[in-house]
Amino acid sequence: MSTDKTGVASTNLRAVGYDAPSSTLQVEFLNGSEYQYHGVPGHLYEQLMQAPSKGSFLHAYIKNRYAYSRVG
Repeated sequence: MSTDKTGVASTNLRAVGYDAPSSTLQVEFLNGSEYQYHGVPGHLYEQLMQAPSKGSFLHAYIKNRYAYSRVG
């Protein structure tokens, strides 16, 4: 699955995308690594995109709470 991503202002993340039908959040980090987090509810994606610190939000509410896989 390839999700269109939106660039974000962050010291840790480069871009974020979300596929609503599969509830998959795709995150590209500044270091070039990319991950998909599976089963993430849409409201969490919306909150992530509004968060003042996207990296902190990702760490607090998504990482280690949802299954993930590395892309590429």
